[in-house]
Amino acid sequence: MQQGEEDELSVTIAHIVRKLKGSSLHSQLEKEARASLHNTDIKLETLKEDIKEFFKTSGWEKKLQNAVYRELSVLPAPCHPLAPVEHIKEPLTYMRKAQASWEKRVIKSLNSMCTELNIQLARKRPLNEQKELLNKWNEMGTDEPDLSLFRPVYAPKDFLEVLINLRNPNYDIGDQGNYKSHLGLIQVPLKIKDIPELRDFFQELSLNTGQLGVDDSTQVPPELFENEHLSLGKKVLAGHDSAAAQQFVRQGCPTSLRADLWALILNISNQPEDMLYYEQLKSNVIQHDLLSDSLIYKDVKLTASNDDYYFVFEDYLYQVLLCFSRDTSVLAHFSYSSASPPKSYIRGKLGLEEFAVFYPPNGVIPFHGFSMYVAPLCFLYHEPSKLYQVFREMYVRYFFRLHSISSHVSGILSLCLMFETLLQTHLPQLFYHLREIGAQPLRISFKWMVRAFSGYLATDQLLLLWDRILGYDSLEILAVLAAAVFAFRAVNLMEVTSLAAAEAVLADISTLKVMPLLQIFLFAVVP
Repeated sequence: MQQGEEDELSVTIAHIVRKLKGSSLHSQLEKEARASLHNTDIKLETLKEDIKEFFKTSGWEKKLQNAVYRELSVLPAPCHPLAPVEHIKEPLTYMRKAQASWEKRVIKSLNSMCTELNIQLARKRPLNEQKELLNKWNEMGTDEPDLSLFRPVYAPKDFLEVLINLRNPNYDIGDQGNYKSHLGLIQVPLKIKDIPELRDFFQELSLNTGQLGVDDSTQVPPELFENEHLSLGKKVLAGHDSAAAQQFVRQGCPTSLRADLWALILNISNQPEDMLYYEQLKSNVIQHDLLSDSLIYKDVKLTASNDDYYFVFEDYLYQVLLCFSRDTSVLAHFSYSSASPPKSYIRGKLGLEEFAVFYPPNGVIPFHGFSMYVAPLCFLYHEPSKLYQVFREMYVRYFFRLHSISSHVSGILSLCLMFETLLQTHLPQLFYHLREIGAQPLRISFKWMVRAFSGYLATDQLLLLWDRILGYDSLEILAVLAAAVFAFRAVNLMEVTSLAAAEAVLADISTLKVMPLLQIFLFAVVP
């Protein structure tokens, strides 16, 4: 191992040890280690080895291993040891500036709504209001507050315009430029995978590998793949190994095991202290009313409540999202996100940093469609605290990247560029036709990708897609699927003559089957 690699490994180990030292797992391990000293099998002269063996046989080693694996999954990309903190968040200066500018715009929108409606960002609820909310906690969907004056702080199309206008000031394509560079809407140079690299990355999706979503159809005898995959899934669950579970779900999750396998991958165990933490968040919701609560109510009413699959989960969505907005542990993800949490000031102390607070407490301002990140999970988890933990972990690992400006390979900007490049390279006639009639493909597909296709695909298909997001620890599959949808509807799209007609062709993709589309696009059609 080279000196540089050794130094990098040392930094990684130190980072993970620091993170785990403040966790409940650390205190539990200390407690178990102390208790094990009274075990007659543990001798003083072989203390270290005996305790290691005890951890292995008692299952604590697996728990520690899964916790380390979780920390590795959110570890920022390696940086020079002297690099400033902002470089860890986002290495490119112009991206950081664009994100900061976007955040100011969002905060301005929120503040102007406060001023127009003459309401506070936060207030303590009177006792009678607290009791009322507590009593209807499980039926908040029946509540019909007047939200007519509230509007979403922003919608995906507003965010798309910002991405379209983004430029790298250090990159000059010249007067002639590359002929490809002017065709798409995204005009920033980022490293993205091409088809050979995608085939290599998603090799378990190849045509000669068994897949749930293809090989579990009624025409295929279950003994050919489905039964064996289910049996293997049970063994993976019994092994309590996050890394093994992540590898397993690349071929899809059996429906009966999905909830447990996802929880294992995300290292969610729903311990008593986790349930207590959720109850504390609930208590915070009961005691304080935030402006962001009205934004959550409005979003659920506009999206999930009108969805044929998700309207039944309206109460769950309110509970999870209201608690999420109060959860200060979410702030930790800003250490590896290009975004920064918005600040507010205690009344009369504007500009004084010692009186600054993050608002909302989790640092995330909900936008139009935000509740759709939670809705599909309601099919898997019926215990509110576990549903909450799984959503929070999905958000801090993946979903935050879909609404922040960054150069990360799973960031929305890279996904947009990959989508346009795939279409432009492998379906040039279709891409050029749509561009010529003023129907740039990204204007149609952006809403799918920013929501991770939630609300657009049938739920069973969406869960198969999210299996692969977890399995590959990457959002890149969203761009591939978006391109595959265009390829599937290419004949119809070649006939349209306007953006409205193109949108009509792709208005309903809820009947599409995800895995055949991905396999054909990646491994069968493209040369």
